[in-house]
Amino acid sequence: MPRMLIGALAAAVAMFITGFIFFASPLSLIAFRTVDDTRSATVQAVLAQNIPATGTYVVPNPGTRAGTVLYGKGPVATVHYNAKGFSANSMGAVVNGFIHEAIVALLMGFALLGVAGRVADFASRAQLVVLFSLAGSMLIHLGQPIWMHVDWIHAIYVFIADAAMLIVGGLVIARWFLPKVQQG
Repeated sequence: MPRMLIGALAAAVAMFITGFIFFASPLSLIAFRTVDDTRSATVQAVLAQNIPATGTYVVPNPGTRAGTVLYGKGPVATVHYNAKGFSANSMGAVVNGFIHEAIVALLMGFALLGVAGRVADFASRAQLVVLFSLAGSMLIHLGQPIWMHVDWIHAIYVFIADAAMLIVGGLVIARWFLPKVQQG
């Protein structure tokens, strides 16, 4: 157990560094579109006047007759809305993000530990890490443009970023923190 806790922390550090490259560097500009400051201020004011509380909103609401018609005409949006705002460089988010990654790494570690006796060599363990990381990231991110008709650029970017983070973390655990199995 202590070995896996250390492994999860090491994996979380690797995941954090990988995530930093994808989301805190100029590379992230590939995934996100922006509008100029004047338009941003206008949209922000309209959001504040029309959306009452923090939440995720579908605009227009396809659950009403009028909303269904408007939805079909477009434009449509899924808005992840925070009514209070927060610092773009929030240290709280950094700390909570690292804790989140450590928990994910610990879950991966216990999953790998559960098969370590039957999947003894690093290459086979790495194959499991890569394939499960790709499958999970694909389901989570590439379903969005299919089901919700969001843009493919953002979906592909976050798919690649999250898959890379999971693969890097899983490989750290698979390589250095699982018990060696005697062949024979």
